Amino acid sequence: MPEVELPLIGDAARRARAAARVLRTLPTATKDGALLAMADALVAHTDDVLAANAADVEAARAGGTPDAMLDRLRLDADRVAGVAEALRQLVALPDPVGDVVRGSTLENGLQLRQVRVPLGVVGIVYEARPNVTVDAAGLCLKSGNAALLRGSASAYRTNTALVQVLAEAAAKAGLPVDSVQLLPAERASVGELLNARGLVDVVIPRGGAELIQRVVRESTVPVIETGVGNCHVYVDASADPATAEAVVLNAKTHRVSVCNSAETLLVHRDYPQRERLLAALVEAGVTLHGDDASRAAHDAVVPATDEDWATEYLSMDMAVRVVDDVDAALDHIAAWGSGHSEAILADSATAISAFVAGVDAAAVLVNASTRFTDGGEFGFGAEIGISTQKLHARGPLGLPELTSTTYVVTGSGHTR
Repeated sequence: MPEVELPLIGDAARRARAAARVLRTLPTATKDGALLAMADALVAHTDDVLAANAADVEAARAGGTPDAMLDRLRLDADRVAGVAEALRQLVALPDPVGDVVRGSTLENGLQLRQVRVPLGVVGIVYEARPNVTVDAAGLCLKSGNAALLRGSASAYRTNTALVQVLAEAAAKAGLPVDSVQLLPAERASVGELLNARGLVDVVIPRGGAELIQRVVRESTVPVIETGVGNCHVYVDASADPATAEAVVLNAKTHRVSVCNSAETLLVHRDYPQRERLLAALVEAGVTLHGDDASRAAHDAVVPATDEDWATEYLSMDMAVRVVDDVDAALDHIAAWGSGHSEAILADSATAISAFVAGVDAAAVLVNASTRFTDGGEFGFGAEIGISTQKLHARGPLGLPELTSTTYVVTGSGHTR
């Protein structure tokens, strides 16, 4: 296959490919030592990172960026310490490289093992959040992959400072110098990354629907698709009212700008505390967009349209619909859900069983907030994103999801 012209990222991709060949052979101790060095270096250079971030935040604010998006962009000392700690937590996690997925001895005596191996060069396209820069670099390196990071132009100063710190620390700890690279923020660099087939092994988009759809539509490189979070909470008639109120409020209001925040509330028509539940959301500052039955339950509910059922608000807004039963809730989710996270609040084992069996999502939560769909909360360490597709990986993308497999077949002079 002839190589595509890649004037912006070609050199970086070729250097990453060379680095990946070394990374796949490195022992766990070397990779873990690099992660610890990277974490220490981030803390030591906090002031440099925050100075770059302040410039990005000010430019974004001057450009009219909404407050919710500014929150995604903004770093402070605690957040820098948090992303550094996430690198340290990766050290405590098992290295997936070399794990035997399955193995057997064939009838002819051949020893067959399916072994986890790195993907190679992983390109990550993401928006705003500079913490993704650190999480992605750490996850890629621990799993033996080289990382090509293409963050948004709004965070370019911050990402440049972060990658400089990470790359220098990793190189001093024994990793190839080009293990982690930041790609140019020019719009054309995304197109080049998506067409770097043969140099880049997989691309992972993390961001809004427009970004994800562009990557899926245009990429000639295989894509692990992360998805938007149009997440639902269904409150069954059997739900405990105190539990329902606490979980719904947490799912909606804990942090509205993230993909695992709940966007639609589905309430069984016989749930006895419907009015109180809607009032609690309104009192918390949530604007409710509801159907006729929801509007009848609280006068602050504004009329909902099909656009509301389809919207990932990422704000203090929530769609509300009253449904006849669990099957009606499942029908609504099937029509409007994004396959990310869906929750049921119920004491009825029958309702729970029907919901878990009938809903199609990367994560299904029973009497728990959608906010728990997260690599860290699942005990996987940091994550690159939540995969909503069904091939290769689904749910939080942690270390095992950043590997492929190789079959190792060992004989003693076998011929066929």
